Amino acid sequence: MNSRILPALALLVAVGIFFAYVGPTWNGPIAAAQAAIASDDQALAAANTYTAQQNQLLSERNAIDQADLARLANFLPDSVDNVGLILDLNALAARSGLSLTHVDVTPESAASGNASAGAGAAGADPVGSVDLSLSAAGTYASLKNFLAGVERSERLLDVRDLIVKGSDTGVYTYQMKLRLYWLR
Repeated sequence: MNSRILPALALLVAVGIFFAYVGPTWNGPIAAAQAAIASDDQALAAANTYTAQQNQLLSERNAIDQADLARLANFLPDSVDNVGLILDLNALAARSGLSLTHVDVTPESAASGNASAGAGAAGADPVGSVDLSLSAAGTYASLKNFLAGVERSERLLDVRDLIVKGSDTGVYTYQMKLRLYWLR
């Protein structure tokens, strides 16, 4: 009989140890650690995917010709650079035979207020804009040459308004509003 009580007692102790220690430990800290490991594995897989995509985009960007990237930076620069633009416009006007008499820069909030109101939040649009008001004097042919130069400019510009005031001498007074764009 002794030979049957000892295994039964050992079985009862094993079942007691399982329900008293192993079960709660397995369902508590071990299950939490397994869930944390699974979460970390998902984060690691997402990081590896992100790194692979970043490397792919970097290799695609490096494959673009540097001259094209420079043209793109001129087309849509990452800063306004009012002084450089005004100097470029003044040089273009001088080459065209037009003389700029007045240049005024409209602050960004007033220039892009209507555009950002339609887009929702002001920070949602990655492209900013600034309006330039120009007053110039010259012949009609010089105005055509100036506008053709603005059209061929590497910089993204829109002619928003153009007012022509006539004269008997053939030299007209022009008032223009140009909008230039840049990356925020």
